[in-house]
Amino acid sequence: NSSTASARATSSSVSLSSSLYPSNSFSVLSPVPPPFSTKMASHIVGYPRMGPKRELKFALESFWDKKSSAEDLQNVAAGLRSSIWKQMADAGIKYIPSNTFSYYDQVLDTTAMLGAVPPRYGWNGGEIGFDTYFSMARGNASVPAMEMTKWFDTNYHFIVPELGPDVRFSYASHKAVDEYKEAKALGVNTVPVLVGPVSYLLLSKPAKGVEKTFSLLSLLPKILPIYKEVISELKAAGASWIQFDEPTLVLDLDAHQLQAFTAAYADLESTLSGLNVLIETYFADLTSGAYKTLIELKGVTAYGLDLVRGTKTIDLIKTNFPKGKFLFAGVVDGRNIWANDLSSSLGTLQELEAIVGKDNLVVSTSCSLLHTAVDLVNETKLDDEIKSWLAFAAQKVVEVNALAKALAGQKDEAFFASNATAQASRKSSPRVTNEAVQKAAAALKGSDHRRATNVSARLDAQQKKLNLPILPTTTIGSFPQTLELRRVRREFKANKISEDDYVKAIKEEIKKVVDLQEELDIDVLVHGEPERNDMVEYFGEQLSGIAFTVNGWVQSYGSRCVKPPIIYGDVSRPKPMTVFWSSTAQSMTSRPMKGMLTGPVTILNWSFVRNDQPRFETCYQIALAIKDEVEDLEKAGINVIQIDEAALREGLPLRKSEHAFYLKWAVHSFRITNCGVKDTTQIHTHMCYSNFNDIIHSIIDMDADVITIENSRSDEKLLSVFREGVKYGAGIGPGVYDIHSPRIPSTEEIADRINKMLAVLETNILWVNPDCGLKTRKYAEVKPALNNMVAAAKLLRTQLASAK
Repeated sequence: NSSTASARATSSSVSLSSSLYPSNSFSVLSPVPPPFSTKMASHIVGYPRMGPKRELKFALESFWDKKSSAEDLQNVAAGLRSSIWKQMADAGIKYIPSNTFSYYDQVLDTTAMLGAVPPRYGWNGGEIGFDTYFSMARGNASVPAMEMTKWFDTNYHFIVPELGPDVRFSYASHKAVDEYKEAKALGVNTVPVLVGPVSYLLLSKPAKGVEKTFSLLSLLPKILPIYKEVISELKAAGASWIQFDEPTLVLDLDAHQLQAFTAAYADLESTLSGLNVLIETYFADLTSGAYKTLIELKGVTAYGLDLVRGTKTIDLIKTNFPKGKFLFAGVVDGRNIWANDLSSSLGTLQELEAIVGKDNLVVSTSCSLLHTAVDLVNETKLDDEIKSWLAFAAQKVVEVNALAKALAGQKDEAFFASNATAQASRKSSPRVTNEAVQKAAAALKGSDHRRATNVSARLDAQQKKLNLPILPTTTIGSFPQTLELRRVRREFKANKISEDDYVKAIKEEIKKVVDLQEELDIDVLVHGEPERNDMVEYFGEQLSGIAFTVNGWVQSYGSRCVKPPIIYGDVSRPKPMTVFWSSTAQSMTSRPMKGMLTGPVTILNWSFVRNDQPRFETCYQIALAIKDEVEDLEKAGINVIQIDEAALREGLPLRKSEHAFYLKWAVHSFRITNCGVKDTTQIHTHMCYSNFNDIIHSIIDMDADVITIENSRSDEKLLSVFREGVKYGAGIGPGVYDIHSPRIPSTEEIADRINKMLAVLETNILWVNPDCGLKTRKYAEVKPALNNMVAAAKLLRTQLASAK
């Protein structure tokens, strides 16, 4: 495919199809303050790429399925970029970002820019095309994908660069320059955004075969020449500002790491001459050392700081802010959907203005708006009261500019009054508070909720009841969600089919999944979750205190989008949520059927959470609701219950000093859910796509009977924990193949993975399962992959038996 991943196209060669995008489909949200001809000092760190109706998702998946061309995909992408830039320009934003669009993720785009393609993808130089780009992201029939992990403590993922001393970097994607020119041709002068060189290296990992002790920062002199080429091209194209995202500055960095920032920007200084340079940080406070490093960087004009999560950073600004420099003050929350308290933010800005100077203060978002939903205008089913409390990305653009105008003395009194009314409504609304729930959650804080018997005794009791073979096989929960299945759910929700017809269709799907697993000879079955739209949304829709959107989609990775629940009030469970479906599935088989639940920490971390009480209080409320469900499942005869905590690691604070407190309440929340069940009820949990090695002791403290955990895509990094002597006595299933790739692993490949696990784990605790759920895969991939997985387990059982 000669088309490039950067969609190297100007506005003249890539046009927007008016039939795809009616003129009002990307409208700025009301209420919009009246326009002013002078653009105030306002800035947006980044913006969602998927489109208000997930236009990019559908274009990507159509292209991947070979149903549309590269040009079709590029046309959709160009249309989205154009609409976003125009939307911000029309709203009055002065500093509009470009190069925040991506076909997959911004770190992978940087890998493409630097030509840092692992050799296995067979790239031979030149401009990186879609084939290579998407193979790195998703793998292909013969080569596995690169590792994917969470972007800091968000539910967004990025493709982890694989680097070593032998990587030959080259300027291989001109996307940043192309998109700047594209915006300019539309009459919008943007601020091109690049992932900063130091953050790029700190977010990378040593490639396979490279010593784990290899210093990634030693590659800085090799990548800076490419950054200089990009900067020079941007200058030549007319850019006057450039934004480097250096979010790793908010982490706990040592002196050597901080020195890398100093060295990098000193090296870039002469190339950056003539440009205004913004260094953008987000997601947490800066340490005093990181702040000092930041404000002393050579050639830097402006500093972008998250003042929503980084509230202590204001004290650093008060203590020392360099004269004549710009502060891009992130006062509008880019990670949540609550309307900004404009009066409070204006007060903060006025306080900062007195420190940094009137002409040097720019109103900004706390981080990219990538992490929030796109446009509230598309929410036709939210009730007016809750809707008045919210602001999605398009509304946040308006909030930023309203604050900038107010700061400049052009305050829109009606807009501020409307905002104040909504803030008061949210504080006083009776639907927010449930005293019984508050009381029950408060009572949990002082006690330690644990099962009465230790895990080895429980596993013995469970084995007597379940009678499983060694190396038992299972899957993580979901099976493919076919178009037909989605149609049935959609039509039931729209009242186009009756409840009886819906239940019949779902039962037929469950029977198909049960029969397939029995045919494959899987030991512990799942019902496939055909009734579920999403592992969090499904539960949120049945809990009180939670609201849902119709189009509040947020990108998770690649084309995958989720609609996070909005937790606006106290949470409780009015009635059982899964018991009917799990019982129905168990009645279809004599094998153990897992009850499938999402855990409280994951529901919390994958929702837009109320910001008017501590997160742990909300989590305890959700834990009590899940506890009720666990106990009802047990009463209904479900002997294996999986409580997924996929997002436990994701919620770990970015600063080590805050880890212990978070892990204490997160682990406690999980234990609350199952502390009341019998020894013979086996509690599973599942975790995926995060680096768990640093929290393994907390995972053990969760006291689950069996944990299934991602292992294959991260190149079996998890196993190193056990090689280093960590003892684990509960059941564990490190994933034996990557489900986020269409690639089908062979029996031999899976058997080899299991043997690696057996080298560090006891035979009697090891389970065999995929990395994650199968929802996004096709049956044509799932059947042979699971068949090979079961065959590998049986092969190993035979070998182990003959070795005795």
